[in-house]
Amino acid sequence: MANLQILTQQVRQCDLCSAKIPLPPRPIFSVNANAKILIAGQAPGIVTHEKYAPFMDKSGARLRDWMGISEAQFYKQQHIAILPMAFCYPGKAKDGDFPPPKICAATWRKKLLAHMPNIELCLLIGKYAIEWHVNEHAYLRKQNTLTETVKDWQIFNRKENGCDGEHIEYIPLPHPSPRNNIWLKKNPWFEQDILPSLRKKVRYALQKC
Repeated sequence: MANLQILTQQVRQCDLCSAKIPLPPRPIFSVNANAKILIAGQAPGIVTHEKYAPFMDKSGARLRDWMGISEAQFYKQQHIAILPMAFCYPGKAKDGDFPPPKICAATWRKKLLAHMPNIELCLLIGKYAIEWHVNEHAYLRKQNTLTETVKDWQIFNRKENGCDGEHIEYIPLPHPSPRNNIWLKKNPWFEQDILPSLRKKVRYALQKC
């Protein structure tokens, strides 16, 4: 198995989706063998693509606020890894961006995760990240809708019903995009009940770094 440095170089050169995406491939992600927190996002947006940095947009600013950390803390690779479901901008759809191409996660995700054995907390951002991890881990419990899944975050990890030995705690979250402003207004319990616990878990994980 290639070491992480070689694997990262291979991913940076990936062009599997070049014929299906509107811009030249520009894989954006951040991995480190010592990271304690993993952010499983969706796919880079156009602003992130242009700046060539993960979550360097309004979504990222909101996500950092949700986590209760600064921009400097967020981009410490040895503390926080950022691994979206697809690494390149998928293009603009009628309502938001296109879904992340599945071939990206199918080709690279497990290989990269295998080099990050110290992850303890994984934030699943949006339905695509939630669905991928639920399909990979039988003990994760997804409800019928994203709203219900996020609301039941405390029972998302069904460790007692057949844990596969992992020490990672997964937390499902809505996407922090401004497009979800209406959702946040309709669901005030998210900021009132979930964010305090999320920030506490993030602080605890970072204290171990």
